[in-house]
Amino acid sequence: MELVYGVLRRQETLDWWLRPLLKKPLPHLPVVLQTLLRLGAYQLMYLDRVPQSAAVHDTVALTKSYSKKLGRDWSGFVNAVLRNLIRLPEPSLPDPEACPAQALSIRHSVPLWLCQRWIDRMGFVQAEAACQTTSCVPAVTLRVNKRRLTRDTFLDRLQRQGISAHPATISPVGVVVEKGPLVTSLPGFQDGDFYIEDEAAQLIPPLLDPQPGGFVLDACAAPGGKTTHLAELMEDRGHILALDRQRTRLDLLQENCHRLGITIVTAIVGDARKPLDALRTLRIRGGRTSRPATVPNGSFDRILLDAPCSGLGVLRRHPEAKLNKHQAMFLRHQKLQQELLGAVATVLRPGGVLVYSTCSTEPEETEDVVAHFCRVHSEWMRESVAPWLPSTALPFVTAHGALSTMGNKCGIDGFYAARLRKVS
Repeated sequence: MELVYGVLRRQETLDWWLRPLLKKPLPHLPVVLQTLLRLGAYQLMYLDRVPQSAAVHDTVALTKSYSKKLGRDWSGFVNAVLRNLIRLPEPSLPDPEACPAQALSIRHSVPLWLCQRWIDRMGFVQAEAACQTTSCVPAVTLRVNKRRLTRDTFLDRLQRQGISAHPATISPVGVVVEKGPLVTSLPGFQDGDFYIEDEAAQLIPPLLDPQPGGFVLDACAAPGGKTTHLAELMEDRGHILALDRQRTRLDLLQENCHRLGITIVTAIVGDARKPLDALRTLRIRGGRTSRPATVPNGSFDRILLDAPCSGLGVLRRHPEAKLNKHQAMFLRHQKLQQELLGAVATVLRPGGVLVYSTCSTEPEETEDVVAHFCRVHSEWMRESVAPWLPSTALPFVTAHGALSTMGNKCGIDGFYAARLRKVS
């Protein structure tokens, strides 16, 4: 896992180091050979506990095993390239003054087009902060199930078992595990004492201010992190309709609810662009609601729309996704996000609250979507998220009153959230 994620996380930098050692561009070599060279280079340049001789030997041996597939033995070539990587000085990085986007791309292994986009939008300093966040290794962060125990009690339990952990910096229910066994082997996992979730994601459900006994729609719910957090805030009283298009992901949501002791969630396979279909399904099932399910509109007290997006805010957790991102995706996502927001808004009661969130902080998927919605729907108003955030998160409140953790220096994911109220 370290090798795979390490190569994906540092691919642009590795390619920069390998480039002067090759007679032909790296992309012109067989794909298997490209991967082998990157694997060897990553071990040499980043893994201090791996002896250089061992890294070269193992990579050469692995290359020999691919001789038949490659049609020739490339082991001598790989051996020469990796030994030159050890022997020769590292190539100078691009000059930030002359080539700012390329400098960020090579230094932090972020696609060149994305570096240029961030520089154009935020300036070099903030763009570099965003690149650093994208390329770092994320911490293992948990959300303590406050219905079962306090954070202090959970931390004390970890300490007594010799597991190094500390309270999260931003989230009042977060815990960062520094080192220890697999997360699923931590004490309390099977009993539902915690849920694996980044701090930024933990800030979203409280913005909805869900009340015990209320009727809540989680419009894009799976795998259930925010759904179960909403249920905890509601003291497992009331009803949450969890909607998602994929049955397998809803199965995972239901498993998480069962493990965490959540009973108020009904999971339904459906398209959030057709919320009335979900309400009809709920009525047929005889689901428990806080008001008659026959009411066609205005049924929910609260709605969370954690919309599908580019996922640029969580690239550090999915470094492989960098290879599949491109400029055209933003407007495609925006179209879907606008459709989802307009659809779910029809089933919120007057006076109710809707939170729109994404794990992207790009304007097309965040402010532009909310601003367009408010222009089209005069019966809605924006509210600042500040009253529902811990004091540690107030620096992330934007001029528009939204939450944005873009390019933060706290080691948390990039999330955006806006709070909307239906006035009439």
